[in-house]
Amino acid sequence: MIQTSENTRCPLCGGQKKPGKTTFSADLGSSVVVLRGVQASICDQCGEEWISDKTAERIEEIVNGARDRNTQVEVMSM
Repeated sequence: MIQTSENTRCPLCGGQKKPGKTTFSADLGSSVVVLRGVQASICDQCGEEWISDKTAERIEEIVNGARDRNTQVEVMSM
């Protein structure tokens, strides 16, 4: 039997959260920011995604920078 810690289990379906990458997008009204290759934990059963607090802080910096530059569309890889 494989033992897993509580934080590796998906709280939605009970599947296993595994490291992976996702695409994050933010619609700012007058602009759109798309970030590809964002590190995430992804449930192998239902596909739900979670990002770490550190990654979320970096995403927030990028989105705020695009907002400050008044960019209409910005696509980046992380």
